[in-house]
Amino acid sequence: MTTEDVLPVTDADGVRTLTLNRPQAYNSLTVELKERLLAALRDAAADDAVRAVVLTGTGKAFCAGQDLKEHVGLLKAGDPSPLRTVAEHYNPIVRTITSMPKPVVAAVNGSAAGAGAAFAYASDLRIAARSASFLMAFAGVGLGPDSGASWTLPRLIGYGRAQELMLLGRKVDAEEALRIGLVGEVVPDEELADRAHRVAAQLAAGPAAAYAKIKDVLATAAHGTLDEALAAEDAAQTALGATADHTEAVEAFVAKRKPDFTGR
Repeated sequence: MTTEDVLPVTDADGVRTLTLNRPQAYNSLTVELKERLLAALRDAAADDAVRAVVLTGTGKAFCAGQDLKEHVGLLKAGDPSPLRTVAEHYNPIVRTITSMPKPVVAAVNGSAAGAGAAFAYASDLRIAARSASFLMAFAGVGLGPDSGASWTLPRLIGYGRAQELMLLGRKVDAEEALRIGLVGEVVPDEELADRAHRVAAQLAAGPAAAYAKIKDVLATAAHGTLDEALAAEDAAQTALGATADHTEAVEAFVAKRKPDFTGR
């Protein structure tokens, strides 16, 4: 790995790890990094060999959000591209994370702000280092939320708390994040990478088709009616009941052995 590689990609145990790698700029998001991340997420979603994804960063930050130096430079130059980045980069990144038919684990290794925090919120699981923090920095730069934060954050911690964090721009440390349900686990900094990989590897060895349907059903239930949720559950159970993984799991339960999932 070199410092010039803004997004190293590694594979092990069915887990693909994407590492934001601009530590000198707190892994802030340039056009190059956004385009690389979107392409890498799409590749991971389409690759059957990838059963789970870890998103993390190097250095003291997970991701500081938009690279404001690049942003203001483009604005001053009259370049319209900063005004298109939500539609061209942030929205597709979040849609790919949330719709990916496999679990995404955010390993939050330090500060996560703005769009960087929103990428963690969009992930399926969040594991934080003790040094991690979360900041909804949008109002501080005269902007509203993007990258799906207005949708994901209230669903994680409730409308009132989400409104407080967005309006006041108050930083949340790892222990508070755990207490309010923003993350599922906090570990010592030096254990984060290993813990995130072990969780992702556990998921990678599990019933892939079931995980995909779980994500679909939860997404439907999050914005739908009870009847829509019931219909989605029924359709998912019907489809999953015909999978080899379901048969294997039932046979393993009866035989009192560990199931061997193949993802089919």
